[in-house]
Amino acid sequence: MNEQLSGKVAAVTGAASGIGLECARSMLKAGATVALVDRAGDSLRAICAELGPKAIPVVVDLIDPASVAGMMPEILDKAGRLDIFHANAGTYVGGEIATGDPDAWDRMLNLNVNAAFRSVHAVLPHMIERKTGDIIMTSSIAGLVPVVWEPIYTASKFAVQAFVHTVRRQVASHGIRVGAVAPGPVVTALISDWPKDKLEQELAAGGLMEPTEVAEAVLFMLTRPRNVTIRDLVILPQSNDL
Repeated sequence: MNEQLSGKVAAVTGAASGIGLECARSMLKAGATVALVDRAGDSLRAICAELGPKAIPVVVDLIDPASVAGMMPEILDKAGRLDIFHANAGTYVGGEIATGDPDAWDRMLNLNVNAAFRSVHAVLPHMIERKTGDIIMTSSIAGLVPVVWEPIYTASKFAVQAFVHTVRRQVASHGIRVGAVAPGPVVTALISDWPKDKLEQELAAGGLMEPTEVAEAVLFMLTRPRNVTIRDLVILPQSNDL
């Protein structure tokens, strides 16, 4: 068994499925204790029961400020400290602006931007006090290269990139590393609203990645020597021409 994260305590948001779940699995396999954070309480508890005693369910609704305020106290109560925080939770809305739903945009922006920033704010004081820690945010290739099909999602991930780069410089003196993993299209529920022909075309062409491949990239980021920060790690399917 890989024990690169032995003795570490991690927390992953959006951990009941997709990228978050695979990142939590990867960290557990690497020896960490992992708090899986999600609002889907029943699913979360069932997943943690399957993953074993080092998987800790922490039920949090990230768009509810009061719920987020209770996240860090619960993690500390159950695990004692926090070494790694992966702000992964997010959602996706694509499509034409002219025919889009601004209410759906608001919900996505609230989770992808406001809730992500609030969750990082919640864990930083603990890491600053301990003078160590890792924060990783799930961004997207859309946060570096504007994607015509998804203007609002692209804007949300550009915001994440700006946050990562500025916060990283603010907290570096406290021994805290901050970085973004920026995958291309991944087979998760987030792309369920892709046009059917686009999804079929990408699947046939090998233009989609699996969540496990993102998890491997995150583990690589976390296991670099402490004097090395992976600021941005972009991973793309081989057929992607971005």
